[in-house]
Amino acid sequence: MDDIYSARILSHAGNVTRLGVLGDADASAAAHSKLCGSRLTVYVKLADGAVSDFSHEVKACALGQASSAIMAASVIGARPDEIRLARGAMLAMLKDGGEGPGGRFAEMRCLLPVRDYPARHGSVMLTFDALVKALDELDAAAPEQQKAVRSDV
Repeated sequence: MDDIYSARILSHAGNVTRLGVLGDADASAAAHSKLCGSRLTVYVKLADGAVSDFSHEVKACALGQASSAIMAASVIGARPDEIRLARGAMLAMLKDGGEGPGGRFAEMRCLLPVRDYPARHGSVMLTFDALVKALDELDAAAPEQQKAVRSDV
């Protein structure tokens, strides 16, 4: 179990940035790991089809904190499809022997040792789960926003 609490992972866990509520967020969403009790709420703002601002409230174990810290350091400039692809690659890394996310999210690969501890997968995935949930809410609201704009014309 020492390998899942490496110095690199613990360094990420101890250096979480972008903490707190983003007041002008376009969307927010929460995620909870029932197994370990970790909780996370993300706030996201998009501009020109990419994340322009991000913050989160993190009440998680060291692994959840590490994953959240990496997300906070990597997500600005990411497009929603890129985030969804990275989430899929992260799941594949944990469950199917995949290599993990690449590009801006490649640092998530430091969490590879968690693969051998399925009970810890949920806390590592919280940041992706909450962020994709927020992006899905934005996607669902988009047709309504477009309708409102058209009816104002």
